[in-house]
Amino acid sequence: MIVKTPTKFFLVSGSSDGFSLLNAFDGALLVSGVGDTNLVRMSSILPPGCTEINPRPAALPQGALVPVAYASLTSDAPGEIISAAVAIGIPEDPNLAGLIMEYSARAEESIVLEQVKKMAEKGMELRKRPIKEIMAISATYRVVDIGAVFAGVVLWD
Repeated sequence: MIVKTPTKFFLVSGSSDGFSLLNAFDGALLVSGVGDTNLVRMSSILPPGCTEINPRPAALPQGALVPVAYASLTSDAPGEIISAAVAIGIPEDPNLAGLIMEYSARAEESIVLEQVKKMAEKGMELRKRPIKEIMAISATYRVVDIGAVFAGVVLWD
């Protein structure tokens, strides 16, 4: 299968409580705006020259195959704090690929955000690509009964 390389991206996040772990995850997807699509989980490379769509599309086509790099976490421990985040290292040279990192933990949002941004920095250093910008988005949730968090980078055309 040959797939066209995406040229645009946008960041999404959401959290939810649910009847089961899967229902909570589904709720977090709905809150983030990607719940009625078929997510295709990808590894963590932002194609060269990819630009952010802002604002993101109001409604993705239902059932569409949507490439996304994401972090998520579910929990059935009431009172527990869960967080998920993604960060993108955007290179100074638009002809080079960027890097997406994902991280989730049973921790405060600030801790998860700091970690995922550092991961993007270190990944770009490993590639010897000067960074123009690091973008990030996160979700956090204090579990009521059963909860989920989701943060992702959606690639689009």
